[in-house]
Amino acid sequence: MSEHAEPETLEKLPLDAWHRAHGARMVPFAGYEMPIQYAGPNGGILAEHEWTRTHAGLFDVSHMGQLMVTGAGAADALEALLPADISALKPGKVRYSLLLAEDGGILDDLMVTNLTGEGGEPAYYLVVNGAAKWDDIAWLREHLPDEIGLNHMEDRALLALQGPEAAAALERVMRRISEDFGFMEARRWQFGEFDLIVSRSGYTGEDGFEISVAAEHAERLADRLCAETEVSPIGLGARDSLRLEAGLPLYGHDLSPQTDPVSAGLEFAVSKARRKAGGFPGAERILKLLRDGAPTRRVGLSLEGRMAAREGARVFAGDSQVGTVTSGGFSPTLGHAIAMAYVDAAHACEGTALELEVRGRRLSARVVPMPFVPHRYFRKGAV
Repeated sequence: MSEHAEPETLEKLPLDAWHRAHGARMVPFAGYEMPIQYAGPNGGILAEHEWTRTHAGLFDVSHMGQLMVTGAGAADALEALLPADISALKPGKVRYSLLLAEDGGILDDLMVTNLTGEGGEPAYYLVVNGAAKWDDIAWLREHLPDEIGLNHMEDRALLALQGPEAAAALERVMRRISEDFGFMEARRWQFGEFDLIVSRSGYTGEDGFEISVAAEHAERLADRLCAETEVSPIGLGARDSLRLEAGLPLYGHDLSPQTDPVSAGLEFAVSKARRKAGGFPGAERILKLLRDGAPTRRVGLSLEGRMAAREGARVFAGDSQVGTVTSGGFSPTLGHAIAMAYVDAAHACEGTALELEVRGRRLSARVVPMPFVPHRYFRKGAV
C-alpha cells in the first residue's frame, strides 16, 4: 500500500486516537500512520468493502494536501500549470485535473474547486495526493506568480463519506445539505461551529461526499456521522479495492512523471478549449499524442480465478512481454481478480487475450473496459 519509501518518523492524523479507539490496525502510508482496517462486526477489508457498496463508509483522508490558491489572475495562473479550462469553472464546481511537468509527465492528479464567493476574491481549493503534496507545494510556489496566494491548509482534516446511503445519512446530520447538490459540485457549509467545505465526490465509484473540517473538530464530526446506523469507519484496504474496481488510478503506481495523460487514458482531463489553445506544460507532446495515439495504454484486465497479479507483474502476448501491471487485486464485487496495466497499444483493444506472470505461473487475462464495476455517482437530472 505504500506510495513511496516511508520516512523514519511518521506523522499522525488528527483522528489518530479516534482510529485506535475504534480498533484500527495502523500502517505506514504516504508518510502517515493510517488505518488499514478495523476490528468489530463491520471490520476487515472484505466486510468494509461490502459495507461501503451497500451502506456508507467513513474514510479518513486527512493525509491528502489541501491548498487554497487565491488572487486576481488565479485562474490564468493555474491554467499555465494544468490542462484544464479553469477560467470556465463556475463557482461551486469541481474538476479533476493533472499537475504536469514541462515534458507533459504527470507530477500529480488533483481536484480543483472554484470556491470564489459572490463578489469575492478568486479562490480555488485544490486537493492533492498525500505522498506528492510537499513536491506539489514546492512546484506551485516556484511556478505561480508572486501576486498569487498559496495557502497550505495544514490545520484541516478531510473525511470522505462514501456509499449509496451516504446522502441520506449526511442529510440527517446536516439538514438541507444535499438539496440541489450534484456530482462534482461543492459548497461551503456552516454546521453549528463547524466551518466545512463539502464536495460531492470521492474515490470509490459510489455516491458520496468529501468534507474538509478544522482538525480540532474532526473527532466530533466523525462521531456524529458514525452515530448514523448507515455509517461505519472504513480503512485503506477497502479504499484500495473500491478504487481499483472503479478503475481509478493511484498516483505513484498507475500515474507518475513517466506517464502522460493520453497513455494513462485521462484525455478527458485535457479540456476542449486547451486542446485548441495549448499553453500548458508538455502541450506540444500531449497534443501530438492526442492526434496520433500513444504507443502504450492503461487498460483494465480481468483475470480467471482469485489469484491476484500485483504491481510489477509482467504482461505477455505469447512469448513477448507487452506490458506491466501497475495495480491489481481480488475484486470482492466481481468474485475474481482484476488489474490495471500499461500495455503496447497493439494489445490494448477490448477482448485481447493476454497472460500475466505471477510467481512463476502464467495467468490468463483479457482486456476489459473500465470501470470494472459501474460508477454510481449522483448526477442531477439523471433518471
